[in-house]
Amino acid sequence: MGGTALPPGSSSIEEVTAAAVEFLSMYYAERQLQGAAERIAGVREEVASTGTYWHTPAELAYGARVAWRHSARCIGRVRWSGLMVRDRRTVTLVADIAVELAEHLRVADNGGRVRPVITVFAPDHPTTGPRARLWNDQLIRYCGWQLGDRLLGDPAQVGMAAAALRLGWQPPSAPGPFDLLPWVIETADEDPTVVQLPVHLVREVALTHPRYGWFAELGLRWYALPVISNMRLRIGGVDYSCAPFNGHYLGDEIGSRNLSDVDRYDQLRAVAAGLELDTSSTSALWREHAALVINQAVLHSFQAAGVRISDPHTESELFMRFCAAEERAGRPVYGDWSWLNGSVGWAALHAVHHRYYDIRTPPDPNFWHPTRPSFLRPTLQDRHHPTGRREG
Repeated sequence: MGGTALPPGSSSIEEVTAAAVEFLSMYYAERQLQGAAERIAGVREEVASTGTYWHTPAELAYGARVAWRHSARCIGRVRWSGLMVRDRRTVTLVADIAVELAEHLRVADNGGRVRPVITVFAPDHPTTGPRARLWNDQLIRYCGWQLGDRLLGDPAQVGMAAAALRLGWQPPSAPGPFDLLPWVIETADEDPTVVQLPVHLVREVALTHPRYGWFAELGLRWYALPVISNMRLRIGGVDYSCAPFNGHYLGDEIGSRNLSDVDRYDQLRAVAAGLELDTSSTSALWREHAALVINQAVLHSFQAAGVRISDPHTESELFMRFCAAEERAGRPVYGDWSWLNGSVGWAALHAVHHRYYDIRTPPDPNFWHPTRPSFLRPTLQDRHHPTGRREG
């Protein structure tokens, strides 16, 4: 799953009404339901009096699934209609949100047979904004530690780890490369709160290679479940700032990005050393060789552990089926070409040669990335106070 930068919010009654009418018209048409005019009339009245409206459970489920269908950066959209939608809009307190997040992990993990799930919490208020949000970009992440001039763990999470520490988190006594971050949850009525991740629900896979025994000595591992938790779900003019969701991993998300990128775990040289490759010249393609071995290890290890994962070729073929189905339905296929093609064996992927995606900004329903990390923005309470500051 993926998304693009968050567009300006729909705040006026006219904008919310127009978005609602567009969404509900699509919902009733695609689902071949009767009663669209009556429902739209009722929503118009609700928006006129409150500035927003409440989706029915069926509308919410449909909207969340279509948001996945519209996600231009996601290659796994063939599964969009199978997304499990957990409606938790009445859950508004930090402690209760934490319970539901833990349940999300349990349900989505599914004994290693990862299933796509979204848990939707309270919608944003039309005047004051989010009712709840997570500071974490995923429910499961490894810490990044700045130890003097040395980085340990995931460099992408140094800021998040520092924010959790400022809020009183007690870190491990001895920092390691794969320490699990806690959650930071805040609501419109509660300060940002550190909640310990339920580690018994986190499935991790130790990485080995089917040919190179020394690979295990690198001590690499990764978690099984990628639950994106900082994107905003927008359905028909209503925003849900707390709506964590997941699919399952594509192998090179772990092998090529998380473990190989120089600003992440940067393991290419370590693997090249194990392979005894000549790293003195880029023309030797030692980075490509090492990246391929890491990706082989990821796929081998997840499959051996019984954890669902996909390889780029399979997903590329499935994406082409998605494109064909959308075209048969008369819908445009929105796509960001640079995100839809893996970095390993990219020239052989079917999606590489499918260049006629609609590159316009995809419509709502959709998932939208925040412009800045949550821990760099004012808290919800700061936003709601007229001076921008809390009293006391």
